Amino acid sequence: MTRWRSRILPPLLAVALLGGTATARAEEPGPGADVLVPGIAGAGRPEYPMDTPDQVLPPTAPDGEVPVPVPEEEVDELVEYLPRDAAGAACTARTGMYQRQVERLLKLKADGKQSAADCRAIRAFQTQQKIKPANGYAGPVTWARAELLAARKNPNAAKKCPVRSYPVACVDLNRELMWVQKGKKITYAVVNIRSGRAGYRTRTGWHSVYWRHKDHWSTIYDTPMPFSQFFDGGQAFHGVYGAIATPTGSRGCVNLTYKNAEKLWSVLRKGDRVYIWGKRPGL
Repeated sequence: MTRWRSRILPPLLAVALLGGTATARAEEPGPGADVLVPGIAGAGRPEYPMDTPDQVLPPTAPDGEVPVPVPEEEVDELVEYLPRDAAGAACTARTGMYQRQVERLLKLKADGKQSAADCRAIRAFQTQQKIKPANGYAGPVTWARAELLAARKNPNAAKKCPVRSYPVACVDLNRELMWVQKGKKITYAVVNIRSGRAGYRTRTGWHSVYWRHKDHWSTIYDTPMPFSQFFDGGQAFHGVYGAIATPTGSRGCVNLTYKNAEKLWSVLRKGDRVYIWGKRPGL
């Protein structure tokens, strides 16, 4: 069962959490996926194992009061994940993990196959958005950025999230995006999220925020879960200290960047409704 406890952050974990030199545990790719690594040597922050495995049980009551660590100043660089053999290419011929999605968003022929023209267009987008390396690989960072930009004006254009007179936290697993709306007014702007991986899917349908804890710790993995807002058993909105757009998903929670989770904390309240739909690509 998940619960939090008061503790002192061990030095090794503190180094890993705050972007030091400790070695990160590599994420396992999804079924059939290439093993993807950060495209710039040394990039990517080490982070705690993600979330908790308890997909049914809620957290227990708190038994102490120690704040989770605050991350160091965020690095603005967006570093793409890509196969090792594509890292040194000026314009890669490799078909990306999110090739078809990126082609669609950039208004290219969405055939799911990399071409020289595709590579040039994707590389131009990466250069414009300061995604590194800009070599045309359609990886998770490029896809996440393209989805976010396309959704900013009207995230509920497809009317997938029900419009209600009360606040609804909308979670679109198809695009890995979330926002909050009250009626047709967006009260929390659309942001990228990371939802559950295979075997730990984020549960869809209607939920309610039933418990909030700003300085939550999971004792299963000894993992900080800042600004946790639980909506279904052990599944919650919460911040993480590493990248959001990674090759694999969470263990069921809806992950946000630390800053976005902090902003969401001031928007949602206990009892607010959550609506989740879709399926994380690749599952």
